Amino acid sequence: MILDTSYLIDLMDGLPEAVQKMQQLHEKKENIFITVVSVFELWSGIVRSQKSDQEKRKVLTVLQSQLILDLNQPSAEEAGKIDGVLAGEGLNIDAEDSMIAGIARHYGEAVLTRNIKHFKRIKGLIIETY
Repeated sequence: MILDTSYLIDLMDGLPEAVQKMQQLHEKKENIFITVVSVFELWSGIVRSQKSDQEKRKVLTVLQSQLILDLNQPSAEEAGKIDGVLAGEGLNIDAEDSMIAGIARHYGEAVLTRNIKHFKRIKGLIIETY
């Protein structure tokens, strides 16, 4: 299971649904990952935050507790295909979401997200929400 940035933010903010979902994942002994793309998005948010020290501590705690999947060549190719297909259909999504989806499809993992709007456009991607 790949945790999307939207889920990670909700988890760090203590959103009850996100916390409960994490408990369920642990109970199921689900393999849990985040992507290097989410690392990028989280650090970008820290820099823009009014409470950057507090946010930095939260992010570091999350990053230390999860395995991070890189955007390697096969997953980047998958992301490029996703982005190209969607753009050709006039269904553009953020490049970061295409990259997360490419990593997920490459590794055969589902994506846990609140951002259903973008991810549901991607054929063959397993999506979970909370």
